[in-house]
Amino acid sequence: MRPNRIATVFLASALAGAAAAPACAQTPYDGLWHVTIVTSSGTCEPTASSTLTVTDGKISAAGGDVSGSIGREGLVRVSINGAYANGQLSGNAGSGKWNGASAGIPCSGRWQASRQ
Repeated sequence: MRPNRIATVFLASALAGAAAAPACAQTPYDGLWHVTIVTSSGTCEPTASSTLTVTDGKISAAGGDVSGSIGREGLVRVSINGAYANGQLSGNAGSGKWNGASAGIPCSGRWQASRQ
């Protein structure tokens, strides 16, 4: 998987989930999020974006090997196929950094998210 695809899936997963969680289990960041990824170093695509979902603070993605979470304070931590992202959500927006590698070549950059 190419680094830009990894980063997109990774961040998409970081902000992914199903909005149908029980009301008592919802977290402040559950719902749909639009995530944009920008590469600042490496050979990954310059930009990519995706719509993601968060359910009960858990991050997941359809068809992706993703794990991660968003804490009640908005701290984002995600991993997918050797790529990692972290950052902070606050209210309806957030941002952070990501890094990974493709064919042994490192890539890194920033991501931004907004609630749909």
